[in-house]
Amino acid sequence: MSQDSSGRDLTDRIYGYLAEDEDARVCKDIPDSACNDQPLAFVAHLVALSMTKLGDSLVSARLVLPWILTSLGAPSAFVSALVPLRESLALLPQLVIAQQLRETPIRKWFWVFGSIGQGLALVGMLFSVLTLRESALGWAIVILLTIFSIARGVCSVSIKDVQGKTISKTRRGRLSGIAASVAGLLSVLTALVVLFAPTLLSGGLEQGNILIFSGLLGTAAILWFAAAVTYAQVPEVAGATEGGGNAIIEALRSMRLLWQDKQFGSFVLTRALLVSSAFAIPYIVVMIQRSGEGGLTSLGGLMLASGIAGMLAGRFWGKWSDSASHHVMAAAAFIAVGVMAAALMLYTLAPDWLASQWLAGLLIFIAAVAHHGARVGRKTYLIDMATQDNRGQLTAVSNTVIGGILLLGILLGVLDSFAGVEAVMVMLIVLGCIAGVRAMTLPNVQQD
Repeated sequence: MSQDSSGRDLTDRIYGYLAEDEDARVCKDIPDSACNDQPLAFVAHLVALSMTKLGDSLVSARLVLPWILTSLGAPSAFVSALVPLRESLALLPQLVIAQQLRETPIRKWFWVFGSIGQGLALVGMLFSVLTLRESALGWAIVILLTIFSIARGVCSVSIKDVQGKTISKTRRGRLSGIAASVAGLLSVLTALVVLFAPTLLSGGLEQGNILIFSGLLGTAAILWFAAAVTYAQVPEVAGATEGGGNAIIEALRSMRLLWQDKQFGSFVLTRALLVSSAFAIPYIVVMIQRSGEGGLTSLGGLMLASGIAGMLAGRFWGKWSDSASHHVMAAAAFIAVGVMAAALMLYTLAPDWLASQWLAGLLIFIAAVAHHGARVGRKTYLIDMATQDNRGQLTAVSNTVIGGILLLGILLGVLDSFAGVEAVMVMLIVLGCIAGVRAMTLPNVQQD
């Protein structure tokens, strides 16, 4: 895309500072034609990702959506389905999407339209909060979350392919980390608004809740629409389109990569075990809620802790991932194990302590740090392990497998109901330990 000299100078300076690359021309594993446009690609990715990561924190299926449903009278069955649906439906359709992606030389438009789809789903949620209650609201949120998650899956598989063509190896982890830090800072400011909302709002409790919830959903929708406009500016070169075929048949054939490519199969198994870190936050929240009380103040405190974690941990994990992303995954797994063990001990032996807002916030902070590390580490590892020709395919296979495992997360709710949250936490702790050990044994793809 064309860019005037002043605009190019600005993006060059921003890129040189943030990527710590003074000549702005480190070009490893990207086409030569993309080198000159890399600063613009980096900045456009950074702005778009920062907006969508902030949007994620405003409508988190782990924190915010459960509070919305509970506050407005939706049955608990809808609440327990949020995280598995949100995570799995963003991943399961990706094999089919990846085949369509491969047949299209310019792939950024998949991300653009996927982002618009997420924004429209959030607009629907906004109107649902304003007009519906109880089971009707629950059904509306679940249906719209399904649409949101599928659109997110389109974005997930396409952005890795576009990044692989436009952002150099040794700069991709930094990009994800900086975006997480920027979004974390903005999330902290938003959390402070929610935290102090009960003392600032007049009127009934439900009216105040609706005002805050509407603000969160509306702001998130605007962020996704703005991100779509921003991402359209990414200067992408045409990619390979060979290997097209029936999407379903090609998707099933792609699954063979799990055992034919031993390095890839080992990574997918490790990532599957790392799912334990994804469930750490919601189940720690469950224990906190059962030990104390809920409400806007508690929601704001947990959002604040999660936002601070993203702000402080993002760039650290990103820089480390550019040199040893497998070590980042291992560290994240062991940190998640530690915080889950601490939360379980407090829940069992000193539940009054767990009800303390400061201690609860600290646990969520540490769990969020671990979750950010797991996400940045495994994303960077996959992008750097793959090539330009197979990156979209490997991403889709990996995400489809993990999507199926996350959907099984609904069974954790069954285990909770029969054996208690303690049994769930013990299971997640064991899986986290195995994930950490396996991550340490993965080869270092950043040195290839």
